[in-house]
This record gives sequence, C-alpha cells and structure tokens, in this order.
Amino acid sequence: MTKIPVYFMPGLAASSLIFEKIVLPEDTFEIHLLDWQIPEAKETLTDYAKRMAKNVKHENAVLIGVSFGGVLVQEMAEFLNLRKLIIISSVKTNLELPLRMKIAKSTKAYKLVPTSLFQNVEILSKFSFGTLIKQRLKLYEKYLSMREKAYLDWAIEQMILWNRTEADKKVIHIHGDADEIFPIKNIKNCIVVKGGTHIMILIKYKWFNENLPNIILGKEV
Repeated sequence: MTKIPVYFMPGLAASSLIFEKIVLPEDTFEIHLLDWQIPEAKETLTDYAKRMAKNVKHENAVLIGVSFGGVLVQEMAEFLNLRKLIIISSVKTNLELPLRMKIAKSTKAYKLVPTSLFQNVEILSKFSFGTLIKQRLKLYEKYLSMREKAYLDWAIEQMILWNRTEADKKVIHIHGDADEIFPIKNIKNCIVVKGGTHIMILIKYKWFNENLPNIILGKEV
C-alpha cells in the first residue's frame, strides 16, 4: 500500500521542530516537514506560496499548516493537487482575524512593530505564541528559529494584510477554544479542541496523534 504523504508547515517564526511530538502510523502515513524560507524583496504572499509549493513533491498530498503557516498553506493549495488541506490554530479568511489585527491594518500600526527586537526570543515568543509562556521560554528558544528581520517584517505584513474574504470550503480547520491569538469567538466551522491554546500543536500533541489519522482519512472525530 502506498503511504499517504503528509506535509507540515509551522507558524510565524517557528521551525518544523514544533511537530517533533506528532506521530502518525508509519504503515499509512509518511511525514514531510517544511520550513520557512527568506522572502525575496517585495515578494507577494502568492508568489511566496508558489515558490513554497514546489517543496511539496507528491501528488495528492495532505498539507497541514499552523497559525500563519495555515494562511500560507491555503495560498499554496492554489498551486497543488491536494488530498486534504488542514489548518490548525489559524484563520480561513481575514474576517476571522481579531479586532486588534484589523485595527493594525487600518492604522498601518503593524509597520511600527520593532522586529529587530525579536532577536530577543522572549519578545518574539510573546508575539508568536501569546503571553502564557514564561515557564516554556527555553523550549521556544529552540522552536522560534526564524528571527531574521527581513522575514519577520514580511510575515507580519502578509498576516495583517491577508485579503482572503471567502473561505475555501475544502479547508478542515482545527482550533482550540482557549486560543489567545485567534479567539474562537471569531472562528466559524471548525473542529474544537477543548483547552487548546495557540500552541496546542506542542501541548496537545496527544490529541493530534489520536485524531489526525481519522481526520486525514475522512472519518468522524
């Protein structure tokens, strides 16, 4: 039997190490990890997604993205023939963004984010993962590896200015009811993980290991 290729894309500034505790049955699935690349000067999200899509080497693959990685995989899907498209702790349209991000867009406040400070992993971890993180700071030093200013400036702008207003009906959305970055009150049509925060891919990995196989295979969770 041919194994199902499953590609994972991490969230903003994070490395693929965030998936290190995700285990899928090896007789059925084959895991492939994607990582962020430095964007080219003035590269659009569409062009970046087209470039990243070339790293998906299989037809009919499963593509899974976390947070801003969830936004990216939705754009990548335009260039791929996928078996399943899954987003975790993310949004399906800019209508699901929290009010503070909508305000940042209208005021262009995102341009004032001092990304050069993100060399300090504590500041970056608060921005990427929320504030409930002090006891895990050492972990994030490992997980938040993409700290280049050019990437961070670009990624924050692409997240805030994302222009998708209509959800792709093929997207399977998994979201925690305690997500502090993208509050669930703004999210429609998702599989809810009780107690799941924005970093539940790290904390609730047992839930994912138990449920992702069935979600990929189209079985009830």
